[in-house]
Amino acid sequence: MRMVVLLVSVLLLAACGSSRVIREGGSASASTSTPRPGQSVTVQRGDTLYRIATGNGISALDLAMWNGISAPYTIYPGQRLRLYPGGATASAPPRRTTGSAGSTAQRPPVQPTQAPPQPAAPPPARSPFRWQWPTDGQVIGRYVANDPTKQGLDIAGAGGQPVRAAAEGVVVYSGSGLVGYGELIIVKHDEQWLSAYGHNRTRRVNEGERVSAGQQIGEMGRTGAARDMLHFEIRYNGKPVDPLSYLPAR
Repeated sequence: MRMVVLLVSVLLLAACGSSRVIREGGSASASTSTPRPGQSVTVQRGDTLYRIATGNGISALDLAMWNGISAPYTIYPGQRLRLYPGGATASAPPRRTTGSAGSTAQRPPVQPTQAPPQPAAPPPARSPFRWQWPTDGQVIGRYVANDPTKQGLDIAGAGGQPVRAAAEGVVVYSGSGLVGYGELIIVKHDEQWLSAYGHNRTRRVNEGERVSAGQQIGEMGRTGAARDMLHFEIRYNGKPVDPLSYLPAR
């Protein structure tokens, strides 16, 4: 369930690009470092989790998971974040104390314990599910590996046409609280596999409801989009994978 909460929250980060940050003035700055084993970055004034992630060629979901950051995803100037997976945890946020004159001071952040990076296991070539296309229509946007802005398929169609569950599972999110995704549905298929369906006009399922493969769960729409379309993602252990690697050819 923690993975599901993390996914939902980070989808929000990827959509609006604005996690909560303590701002102390000055212009926003983004990290331009190239990620490599053992590297970390110091949060600057105006940074967001999403900006740091995309500036270093990784996803906001990865950055949050590697550093043990959970909702509401607040990061702090001076905090150090790992840019690689491993056993270290994020540094503690700077603690603030108030002096006699009412000024605000920051204690130096605790440095993380470095650990050798452990490469993430690649997604399996096959999954335990017989995936189905979630809707009819032309694919107008494809998955691109390591691009946090292209984490699934965009399928164009007509408003109101059925959106179906790509595999059996349980609805773990059904709502419109994630900016940029419109009316969104997330289905958990097992402890490793999730699928997400965005921009629906209408949602036909509730959280906690079990759905079967091919069952209609929504209607295509343009909520959070410029045209009628479905944004569809498949995730393995929280990371997006190419849906075309698992969907049947058509």
